[in-house]
Amino acid sequence: MEKIDIEKFIEYSKTFPVLDVRSPGEFIHAHIPNAYNLPLFSDEERKIVGTAYKQESREKAIKIGLDFFGVKMRKMVEEAEAITNKHNKDNTTNKCILVHCWRGGMRSAAVAWLLNLYGFKVYTLAGGYKSFRNRVLEQFEYKYTLNIIGGYTGSGKTYILHELEKKKETILDLEGIAKHKGSAFGGFEQIQPSQEMFENELAIQLHEKSNAINAGNAIWVEDESQRIGAINIPATFWKIMRQSPIYFIEISFENRLLHIVAEYGNRKKQELINAIMRIQKRLGNLETKNAINFLLEKDTVSSFRILLRYYDKQYDKGLHNRGNINELLQKITCENVDAKINTKLLLKHILYKQEESNGRL
Repeated sequence: MEKIDIEKFIEYSKTFPVLDVRSPGEFIHAHIPNAYNLPLFSDEERKIVGTAYKQESREKAIKIGLDFFGVKMRKMVEEAEAITNKHNKDNTTNKCILVHCWRGGMRSAAVAWLLNLYGFKVYTLAGGYKSFRNRVLEQFEYKYTLNIIGGYTGSGKTYILHELEKKKETILDLEGIAKHKGSAFGGFEQIQPSQEMFENELAIQLHEKSNAINAGNAIWVEDESQRIGAINIPATFWKIMRQSPIYFIEISFENRLLHIVAEYGNRKKQELINAIMRIQKRLGNLETKNAINFLLEKDTVSSFRILLRYYDKQYDKGLHNRGNINELLQKITCENVDAKINTKLLLKHILYKQEESNGRL
């Protein structure tokens, strides 16, 4: 067994499976991305052990914990073996494994001892999950170079983001991590992660992009309000977003309207009504009533026209609520919502500006 720091732990996690031995409830709330849950105690068992520790003694808590642990040993070894085989796929002889609990204390020590006894090479995380969370928060303090893709609702910004990725640009899909597209219709079919889990995933993705960042490449990010559904973008990172250049994809209202009707118009009527009701206070009672009535009359275009006007106004407020918007904003006029064509126009615009600044035009 070997205890390692968080930097080495993150590096090793790219190769070896991570076993989170905290209780299922702790794991579900938030965990290291791609970790496997191999709980030493159930949520109820953890509560019993914790109560004994606080109200009686450390020794009493350990004895109770051993009662729970003893009957699980074989099953835990077999589950760890299955996880390792699944994780390694073609290399089932590799028996290296990473283990952590909340603070790097008795839970991870007990499981590490058992797996080491069985024959695994075990690495435990000094400071446990708590040290990972500290590293997550540190990640947001770095100074990133960002390029922001702007544009009103229905401009296809997310599609452009992924076209940029295909062209080997460095991107960060905040809506993908948040599992929400930002608007009232953004949460269909997906359950958002907890705030803590969102931060964990975001920090790991930023860490994985460190080579590109160190090479001086900007990260492409879609323009967002600080809140995506129920999730908040960390304040320090969002502040950098607000100070970064914005490449605004300018597409006519009618073309954007056609795009969102095609994207969301076939949803169940009740889903759409529920989505409209979520923004009733901001939309206003009259516009809410009109938007819903148009849906009931099977006039989706007129309903979405009301919503798009609302979102355009909201976006305008957020866009111009920057102290130096005139310096940051660059507009790229596009005819239609076509990610491939508009990505080419965007990159062409950037190249032109670079040539211009270098005095080559």
